[in-house]
Amino acid sequence: MKDKTIDYALRATWQAIARMYNEEAGKYETTMATGFTLLSIDRDKGTPSTSLGPKMGMEATSLSRILKNMQAKGLIERKPNPDDGRSVLICLTELGREKRELSKAVVLRFNDVIKDSISEEKLEIFFEVIDIINNLIVEKKIYKT
Repeated sequence: MKDKTIDYALRATWQAIARMYNEEAGKYETTMATGFTLLSIDRDKGTPSTSLGPKMGMEATSLSRILKNMQAKGLIERKPNPDDGRSVLICLTELGREKRELSKAVVLRFNDVIKDSISEEKLEIFFEVIDIINNLIVEKKIYKT
């Protein structure tokens, strides 16, 4: 543990998780990014396109490419937002809802296995540490701009 930096441990773990999710998603002819997007879209009402990127922590250009691909595959459709004529709602199609349920099952399985393998006490500490790291970053206490 002395040789690993905190950022290395976080990055290596996230890359392993991403590989695992992409392997699983590949079985269903999709990707982790698509699954994450499906889970971020409100199942019933849709989600305004302008709030989807921030909700997912993604840049608009990256998200735009994913949404275009998802629309071509028939997973989503774009509809005028009845609450704001300037924006568009990203809505799930029936196929999108089916793939969303698959994505949800994959994520819940991951969480269940982790929860079965790590004590609740250790998980609480893990989340406390993650929250502290995030707050230090958000509050610019590591690098001031």
